[in-house]
Amino acid sequence: MPIDDAVAHISSRLKPVEEIETVSLHAADNRVLAADVVAPIPLPPFTNSAVDGYAIRGADLPQAEEQAFPVEGRIQAGMSPGLPIAEGRVVRIFTGAPMPEGTDTVYMQEDVRLDGDDRVILPPGLKQGANARPAGEDIAVGKTVLRAGHRLRPQDVGLIAALGLTEVDVRRRVRVAVFSTGNEIVAPGQARSPAQLFDSNRFMLIAMLGRLDCQVTDLGILRDDPDAISDSLLNAAAAHDLILTSGGVSTGEADHVKASVENVGSLVFWRVAIKPGRPVAMGVIRGTAFIGLPGNPVASFVTFVHIARPAIQALAGAHLLPQLSTRVRAAFSYRKKKGRREYVRASLRKAADGTYEAVKFPREGAGLLSSLVETDGLVEIGEEPTGVEPGQTVDFLAYSNLI
Repeated sequence: MPIDDAVAHISSRLKPVEEIETVSLHAADNRVLAADVVAPIPLPPFTNSAVDGYAIRGADLPQAEEQAFPVEGRIQAGMSPGLPIAEGRVVRIFTGAPMPEGTDTVYMQEDVRLDGDDRVILPPGLKQGANARPAGEDIAVGKTVLRAGHRLRPQDVGLIAALGLTEVDVRRRVRVAVFSTGNEIVAPGQARSPAQLFDSNRFMLIAMLGRLDCQVTDLGILRDDPDAISDSLLNAAAAHDLILTSGGVSTGEADHVKASVENVGSLVFWRVAIKPGRPVAMGVIRGTAFIGLPGNPVASFVTFVHIARPAIQALAGAHLLPQLSTRVRAAFSYRKKKGRREYVRASLRKAADGTYEAVKFPREGAGLLSSLVETDGLVEIGEEPTGVEPGQTVDFLAYSNLI
């Protein structure tokens, strides 16, 4: 199945969790809004000065030559603006201070000359309204500033605080059960036979789920026993929104996960036209979504980003944002099969002409964890091309934009 079709299947089948929580702003970062945020006040809430200087009425602005004005009062940030200013006078004002009624323009203090202690000489040519921040200039009262489905960022939390709000409604965190599978792996810290590997996928996937603000249950390693796998999947389905496994979904004699899903639930798709990571499965077990990722670490990483991540966003009720790519120059050659989207691990370097180039990791293999650690991201090669040549422009997906 083409990867875009797989993601479309996910988006159409998975519904957001229904429970809604109200959280304080301290706990709001990375949560998904369950309702629109509407501005209860304008921002700024009052007209204020954008600079340190002198506030003046627009009708009094010097036109042809400089002019001296008496200075009437002084307003600092946080002070009341006081009474309306008299015609032909100015007031000393500081950044953020409310402007007195009648004034609409501020001269920067660097652009004026003082004439004694109580007079200032203003030059001509300043545009009416300069250096003033009108009330509601940033946000008008009643404006929808954040939409339901938006995953909150620190700047969003700051905006909500600026509006005077102390809490927001968000969707409950997605509950994910995570298994690794196979007799060939053991948990770090346990005794390992010469033919076994330490389990890395489960820890990598749990870390990636944490960045999507999931509530994760680590259910350890499922051994190659079809009945035990079926029982464990059913138990996990009873208390989670998603079951995520790695390994056991290929065609080997000991790959029992796919068959177990079909035994206790239904399979939506199996195998996606992607490399690394073709053996990836999605199913449903008694109403709970199931995603089986490949056992090789790089394939597991790539398919999590492109398959599991959209599924989690759908369950969280979050808008699925496009993966931002950067156009760079390839510094490698590569051959691929038509009809399959492929991802090449690469590092970025700046060439002598100032252009950024993608340098391919020198070794192949979906089991090389070092290839994820020692590179900066993935070069994405679409279904139609059959390769890449040095000097060609390619799409580069930085890891920082993927996880």
